[in-house]
Amino acid sequence: MDKYVDIFIQSLWPLFKAGLLFVIPLTLLSFAIGLILALLTALARLSQIKPLVWLARFYVWIIRGTPLLVQLFIIFYGLPSIGITIGALPAAVIGFSLSVGAYNSEVIRAAIQSIPQGQWEAASSLGMTRSQILRRIILPQAARVSVPSLSNSFISLVKDTSLAATITVTEMFQRAQQIAAATYEHLLIYCEVALIYLFFSTILSALQVRVEKYFERYIVR
Repeated sequence: MDKYVDIFIQSLWPLFKAGLLFVIPLTLLSFAIGLILALLTALARLSQIKPLVWLARFYVWIIRGTPLLVQLFIIFYGLPSIGITIGALPAAVIGFSLSVGAYNSEVIRAAIQSIPQGQWEAASSLGMTRSQILRRIILPQAARVSVPSLSNSFISLVKDTSLAATITVTEMFQRAQQIAAATYEHLLIYCEVALIYLFFSTILSALQVRVEKYFERYIVR
């Protein structure tokens, strides 16, 4: 029993450190870039410019229709065959950002469309341009509507970063694989890393509640 406790304690900080140095930054950067892509894609889908609509639909179709793991392999292992070499960490950021952008574009698009048309018309009658209406009236309300879904996507991304281990990023799960291979205690180490992921997800879920309360002020009652 003492052996398992020692292994658990000795591996706790290396795993937690890998989470702080790789999982959290990778999640934050990928989600931030992905959110920008999601907003641009959603606006493109809602525009009257047909080529933009088709391009946005094609992007969402490709990303949602193929596994994230396959996308990471194409970016990291496939592109070098045509002369495009991308480092492991940038490849992970690109893959996760594209995934976040495609899935969350539908969330944002639905949130924008949920705002009553009367608000568009009322703002337009006051002389506001389309961009002003979006920035000042529609997007703040759409943000409130989309917060729960976006938060769930963010928490899912924290767990999805474990896939970065497959393209040699030394994040928390790959560190766990290395420790498990050295100690031969695979069940213990993988349960330990699962607990750390659970800890991160719990903290983020608590932050989600605070963010939702913040955006409640934008609700038109």
